Amino acid sequence: MFNFGMFASNLPLSFNTQYRCYSVAMLNGNERKDVERGAKIILPPSALDILTRLNIVYPMLFKLTNHRLKKYTHCGVLEFVADEGKAYIPHWMMQSLLLSEGDLINIQSATLPVATFAKFQPQTVDFLDITDPKAVLEKVLRSFACLTKGDLIAIKYNDKDYELLVLETKPQDAVSIIECDMQVDFAPPVGYVDPKKEPEKKKPEEEDEMSFDGIPEEYIDRGTEKLFPGTGVTLHGKKKRSKDIVDGDSPVKPIIIKRGIPDLKYKIGTLVFKRKPIRPSDQTENNSGPIFRAFEGEGVSLRKKKL
Repeated sequence: MFNFGMFASNLPLSFNTQYRCYSVAMLNGNERKDVERGAKIILPPSALDILTRLNIVYPMLFKLTNHRLKKYTHCGVLEFVADEGKAYIPHWMMQSLLLSEGDLINIQSATLPVATFAKFQPQTVDFLDITDPKAVLEKVLRSFACLTKGDLIAIKYNDKDYELLVLETKPQDAVSIIECDMQVDFAPPVGYVDPKKEPEKKKPEEEDEMSFDGIPEEYIDRGTEKLFPGTGVTLHGKKKRSKDIVDGDSPVKPIIIKRGIPDLKYKIGTLVFKRKPIRPSDQTENNSGPIFRAFEGEGVSLRKKKL
């Protein structure tokens, strides 16, 4: 009989080892742009052997730590095809951890809660040129397995790279974003300044005076006609004395006399031809020009009269 407990002491409790890290561009074979644009790494086959013998919770998530500078982040794994003793990680992740080609990095298995909220801050105002940033971010994050507060992730859109700082994640500072419903928010980009609101220009006093159905005062002739002509009468029937009547007690009826005023009662689709008929009684000899008389004039013949 075999005693399976004899091998228990030889197995590690968790996956925790060190590798020489290299960017994906150093990986043999074709260029792996799918790795550069995400947050997943490539480990050697020996790592898979260890992980299969451990009670690892899927999906496999790892904590990457640069102990020398006390920098860390989290990621997933894409493949186990790296050379032994090496790990290939995205270039943006190496920059975030302040790592150079061939530096040692500690990789440890991790278990993270599912994300419910994440807040990002674009590092340039050019990010505002994207029409629908949430849709673009949702498509890019499909290549990510997790997010860590303080990460400076890089996304590519229309052949242009944008950097986003992870300001906040919930429920913890490191979360898993695999098959989750996560709310996303954006902070103002670095260097963004709110546009200053210009004070409204005050109109001249004559333009502010709109006292008759929105028509400027300059188009109105007050004239002399009173709206309520007459004298006041007291309750006991006696008329007010002339000395009690003060000029200006009755408002003046506005009369519009100038041309060029829009017709405020105009109905779309109608044509109105305004004409002022001229009657003979309206003209006098003193007016300039001949007096208009209907159907009057001298006949003219095309043939010349014989002498």
